[in-house]
Amino acid sequence: MTTMIYDLPRDLIEEIFSRLPLKSMKAVRLTCKSWNNLFKSKVTTPTREGETMMIFAMRPDSFCLMSGIVDVDPSIERKGQLSFLYKVSVSRIYHYEGLILCKLKDVNRVMVWNPYLGQTRWINLRYSHLINGFNRYSYALGYEDKESCRSVKLLRFLDYFFHAPETQFFWYEIYDFDSGLWKTLDVTPNWRIYCSSRSVSLKGNTYWCASKRSSEGCMDHIICFDFTKERFGPLLPLPSSVRDRKYKYVTLSCVKEEKLAALFQHHDSWERDLEIWITTKIEAEMVSWRKFLRMDTEPKVNVPGSFLIDEEKKVFMGFSTDYNSDYDDCPKKIINIIGEAGYLKKLDLGVPAYQNHWLDVCSYVPSLVQIKKLARGKRKKQRSLEKHRFDQNMLRLAAVDEKIKNYQYRFCRR
Repeated sequence: MTTMIYDLPRDLIEEIFSRLPLKSMKAVRLTCKSWNNLFKSKVTTPTREGETMMIFAMRPDSFCLMSGIVDVDPSIERKGQLSFLYKVSVSRIYHYEGLILCKLKDVNRVMVWNPYLGQTRWINLRYSHLINGFNRYSYALGYEDKESCRSVKLLRFLDYFFHAPETQFFWYEIYDFDSGLWKTLDVTPNWRIYCSSRSVSLKGNTYWCASKRSSEGCMDHIICFDFTKERFGPLLPLPSSVRDRKYKYVTLSCVKEEKLAALFQHHDSWERDLEIWITTKIEAEMVSWRKFLRMDTEPKVNVPGSFLIDEEKKVFMGFSTDYNSDYDDCPKKIINIIGEAGYLKKLDLGVPAYQNHWLDVCSYVPSLVQIKKLARGKRKKQRSLEKHRFDQNMLRLAAVDEKIKNYQYRFCRR
C-alpha cells in the first residue's frame, strides 16, 4: 500500500512545515483542509534556537527575509525573497507583532501585510494634507482581543507645532478593520511625540518615547496607546539615567513579546558610552525598570534605527548606517553586535545605504493573526457626528497651514 503525504504522522508533517521557507506557507495552507487546520493550530516558526528573523528592503518594491545568529561567530543569512501580488512603492516599514505596516510613497493610503500568511490590506486615508510640504503623520497598529479573534486597528495622528501656539495642530484618529470606518478621537495631548519616533508594540498596545508638552528637553518618558480602550495612558518615566547622565537619544525595542527595552546614547561624538534598560513590569499605566548593561564602545557606534537584545548572552544587535567605512561616499547598512568587555562585531548587510537610505531593518516574528478583508456591501455608513468632526478638523488644518505660509513669508522678507 502506497503511503500518501497526507497520511504522514502529525509530528513529521510539523517538522516538514518548520523547514519550509516563509514564502511557501500560503501554498501549504491551500493544499488541503487538514493541512490548513494543522497550520492554524500551531505556528511553525521557521527559526532555530537563538536565531533572529528580519525583513530588509532591497528596494522600495523588493523585500527579503534574513536571519541572524548571535554566537561566538555571529552571522547573517539571506533566507529568500518576499513579494506582493501588486506593485508597491514603500517608504518605511514597521513591525507590530507579526504584522507589517507599510508607509507608502503614495500618501493617500497605507498597506498592512502579514508575510507569514501572504495577506495584505490597503487602507485609504481620509486626507493626505502635507503641512509645510512634509509628511508628518505617525502610525501604529494594535488590536483588541474579542471572544473569537483579534480586532485589528490602525492609529494615525498628526501633532504639529511651528514656532507659535496659533500654528499648533493635532488630530488623532483610528481605523477599525472590522467596520472599515475612521473615528476621530477626543485627545488633548499634554505630551509630545516626535513624528520620527519609532514605536514598539507589546500585547496589542503601542509605546513611544515622549516628553511633557511644555518641555524642550530630551525624551524622558514613554507613553502607551491602549487599542482596547482607544485612549492614551499617562506619561511613564524612563530610568533616571536619562536625566542623570544627560542622554539625548532614546530607542525602544521589544523583548520576546513580553518586555520593553530602552537604549540610551549621547549626542556628542566624544561620549561613547551607552546603556540599555529592560522593564520588570509594563502596563498601559505603570512601568518599572532594571539595568541590562552599560558599555563604552570604541569607536563610537551610530545611533541605531532599531535594535534587538539577547538577555542570556548579554549582547544587543543594533541596525544602523556605517558612515565610518572605507567607502565614505557609499556608507553601508550594517548590524552592530555589542557585548560586555568591549566586544564589538560589525556585519555588513550587503546593501549600500545610498540605495536604501530611507529604511531600517525590521525585526520580524511570524504570526497567524488574520488580516480581514472588508466584505463588499458590508461597509457601514459614517455617522453624521463623525462627518462633522472631520469637516471641522479640515477647516482648522487649512487655517493653520495658511498661518504657517504667512509666517514663512514674513520671515523671508526680513
